[in-house]
Amino acid sequence: MAERGFVFAIVGAESTGKTTLARGLAAALRADGLNAVMVPEVLREFCDDLGRTPYPHEQAAIALAQTQRMASASRTHSVVVSDTTALMTAVYSDYLFDDQTLYGQALADHAQADLTLLTALDLPWEADGLQRDGAHVREPVDTLIRHHLVQAGLPFSVVAGQGAHRLQQALITVRQALTAARRAQDNAQRPRWRWVCDKCDDGECEQHWLPRA
Repeated sequence: MAERGFVFAIVGAESTGKTTLARGLAAALRADGLNAVMVPEVLREFCDDLGRTPYPHEQAAIALAQTQRMASASRTHSVVVSDTTALMTAVYSDYLFDDQTLYGQALADHAQADLTLLTALDLPWEADGLQRDGAHVREPVDTLIRHHLVQAGLPFSVVAGQGAHRLQQALITVRQALTAARRAQDNAQRPRWRWVCDKCDDGECEQHWLPRA
């Protein structure tokens, strides 16, 4: 985490609590003393500013803007929580416009995240202005997300539960990931040492049984 911040990417179908979870995680991590920031969803701002949903030809720019925001935040913060990634733009381009052309770049961009959290479909659907298409789209969108993450070899952790329990479950996963990352960084920075004795060509020497540096 020395060159850039640890990036948590939150993806999921509509009305599964992505924004609420992102805000809660960022706040909890700041309370832990970390320099954490939430990256908001570009699509939401687009809809609010223009009063409409994007046209097919505007999807690629939205995906790129989301990726750029994540990258920029990771250069100035030790922990980044992104409310969606370019992958979600690609999924909706596929589902709504039958356009699969965004997947290649979106998956490459998504792979820059250190941990992916997928929000489960166990929350009730709620209307939210222009961004919501209806409860009927949640299962097919969830299926597309899982399919492309698995196909690309990108692991993910599913976040489920109601209210505070949902946030706490996500925090357990997030804190474990941060601890593992710190340990990996410490091990990488620790100098490797190996003693070679004057019997280094002796096949019976116990040094030959030690792992090589």
